[in-house]
Amino acid sequence: MPEILARDVMIKDVHTVSMNKKVAYARLLMLRNNIGALPIVDENNALIGIITLRDIELAGSDVSDLQVSDLMTQSLVKAQEATPLHWIVERMIQTGIQRIPVVDQDSKLLGLVTQTSVIKAALMYNLLE
Repeated sequence: MPEILARDVMIKDVHTVSMNKKVAYARLLMLRNNIGALPIVDENNALIGIITLRDIELAGSDVSDLQVSDLMTQSLVKAQEATPLHWIVERMIQTGIQRIPVVDQDSKLLGLVTQTSVIKAALMYNLLE
């Protein structure tokens, strides 16, 4: 069986947000789309961070004046399209991170590998038997 790579399992249609948007907007976007995080990109679609619902919840009840840049995580574990899935899974287990962005050599966001996409891949490639 060929090695499974990030490009084989990543979500390509990823909702994103810019760092100057309000946290309330990011939260609403996540809730409406039933997602737990948003990659933060610049005007060139380069990845600069990520914000999660957990980040927002930990900020307290009044986030109305906060911008995404106030809560975003900038130190990220990232993968490239040719990164082996086993490497991604190992990082998820070691760090507890649930989502790993996939970027190109210029840090442009290409997709996102989530725990759910890993499970779907395991089922699709019969890795759970």
